[in-house]
Amino acid sequence: MKKLVFCLFLVGLIAAVAFSGGGRQQAEDTMPSVVLLTDASGIDDRSFNAAAWRGILEFYGDTWANQRQRGRYYETVTAATMDMYIPMLRQAVDEGWDLVVATGFTWTDALRTVAGQNPSQDFLIVDVAGMGLPNVMEATFYEHEGSFLVGVAAALKAQADGITNPVFGFIGGVPGPVITRFHVGYVQGVLHILPNARFVDYYANSWGRPDLAMTQARHWFDHEGVFIIYSAAGGTGSGTIAQAREQRLAGRNVWAIGVDSDQHDDGIYRGTSSAVLTSMLKQVEASLLHALKAKNDNSFRGEHVRFGLATDGVGFATTNPALTPDIVRRVNAVRDDIIAGRVRVAATHADARRIPGFPQDLRALD
Repeated sequence: MKKLVFCLFLVGLIAAVAFSGGGRQQAEDTMPSVVLLTDASGIDDRSFNAAAWRGILEFYGDTWANQRQRGRYYETVTAATMDMYIPMLRQAVDEGWDLVVATGFTWTDALRTVAGQNPSQDFLIVDVAGMGLPNVMEATFYEHEGSFLVGVAAALKAQADGITNPVFGFIGGVPGPVITRFHVGYVQGVLHILPNARFVDYYANSWGRPDLAMTQARHWFDHEGVFIIYSAAGGTGSGTIAQAREQRLAGRNVWAIGVDSDQHDDGIYRGTSSAVLTSMLKQVEASLLHALKAKNDNSFRGEHVRFGLATDGVGFATTNPALTPDIVRRVNAVRDDIIAGRVRVAATHADARRIPGFPQDLRALD
């Protein structure tokens, strides 16, 4: 009899442990769990993926320095190569996360495959639209609008500094419709102020090759008379900022423009001076918060959610005092004009090329 009582007690104890403490979603939990899957640049890219991670931390009330609930409610995994995408997505499904997030259009094919095979699993993909799956929320941004603003800022700064015939550079990561929106928006913004401006562009075909961006930026600054370079290239863009910092240390009046996050601090080179004039702020955080709130209140569904100037989904950073109050005021006036529809910004290369004076030789791909 004693053995029977003990065995029943032991079985009950094991069952209680398995139910209450054996996984992320405990019986008393009310918060959804999420795993963020990124490309090779990871959440330390100080740009796109870092912004997504900040959104997760904000939802759970944590900070970058104090990630208290990591592993219980949220986690991140980095794919070293694209052939890891499908295995990582399948593993995330098997682990039982409430929401699986993939950042970037390079995940499109892999996510379409895995989401189609797992209709009861909810997914969020950032920078992709048109998948049309009931379990996939798609978040896209009007990068062309925010990029128009930093183009305006760059041109106004060139004017303020008295630069004669300034050349404007753009460095992209992997070509595609998303990066094209950055590219053509920036060019349109510069032309809005300087209709005869010249442009150079380069694509690294990678999100994680800052060495390539650094080499190209050095060549442009030293030999092409480039005044400012805007990079939309993930971790690759850190090479542009590093080279702009070196140039300014040497006394050259050249600049970098950051992307996705405010990259001002990455450009600091002497005291509090920064080589990053401004950054195009792409509030990737907003898409993570939107999806997690939807999971939390049981309203999650497959839909396309858009974030633009009108919803504060994109913008520009004003951290650097070199972006004077007058320039900020004028950029904000353009921002208001875009929101009101008085200024229209083309989102594709095909549409932008129809604008009189728009350069016809950009490397952008729709």
